[in-house]
Amino acid sequence: MAPRVQAYSFGEITIDGRRYTSDVIIRPDGVLDGWWRKEGHKLHYEDLDKALEAEPEVLVIGTGYSGLMKVPEEVRRKLEEEGIEVIIQDTRKAWKTYNELVEKGRRVVAAFHLTC
Repeated sequence: MAPRVQAYSFGEITIDGRRYTSDVIIRPDGVLDGWWRKEGHKLHYEDLDKALEAEPEVLVIGTGYSGLMKVPEEVRRKLEEEGIEVIIQDTRKAWKTYNELVEKGRRVVAAFHLTC
């Protein structure tokens, strides 16, 4: 069963009862913590390689507590060209969206920035 998020606050997220304090990728097969990006507050397509390995139907990108991580339009476009539905929200909303999609049985992967 896909992981579920129980709680999120600035700098920490609880997934299936475990607390994480670094950025995470949540896939149907588990959680990858310590997600680093080439540029901390600007998402590059290559930053999503571990997320895309899981072949998501939907990718939920959490841009941080205040939404400061930028997702360039060309990254969104490339994902959509690959047939992936892309949802970009601040992480305060994104974790709830992720859970709702899992509940609906969608093949969803999340990439969450936990601070800023």
